[in-house]
Amino acid sequence: QVQLVESGGGLVQAGDSLRLSCAASGRTFSSYAMGWFRQAPGKEREFVAAINWSAEATYYADSVKGRATISRDNAKNTVYLQMNSLEPEDTAVYYCAARFLGFISAERTGYDYWGQGTQVTVSS
Repeated sequence: QVQLVESGGGLVQAGDSLRLSCAASGRTFSSYAMGWFRQAPGKEREFVAAINWSAEATYYADSVKGRATISRDNAKNTVYLQMNSLEPEDTAVYYCAARFLGFISAERTGYDYWGQGTQVTVSS
């Protein structure tokens, strides 16, 4: 079992950058593929980015490709999401998720554990 705690959200202006962090408990963090999802008010939770256990493979949603970078530090049990050139459309609660012994996935149902989320608000 793993517990996930996101941080780094906040209120920013369009064009700004943010780095979100997700700290995981447990000794087997490197066994998990990790993903970031987001949910805007009135919308379904959508995929943002994912990274495999070794950080050799990453995958991004088209909406953030070129503006987002997912990374991980297995020694610190932490996964990051760097978001640049933020747009008001990026406003959402951002969640990290863990997928045990799996390949990276863009599907919500592919993940076993979820954090509580961190709010990102981008003003125009």
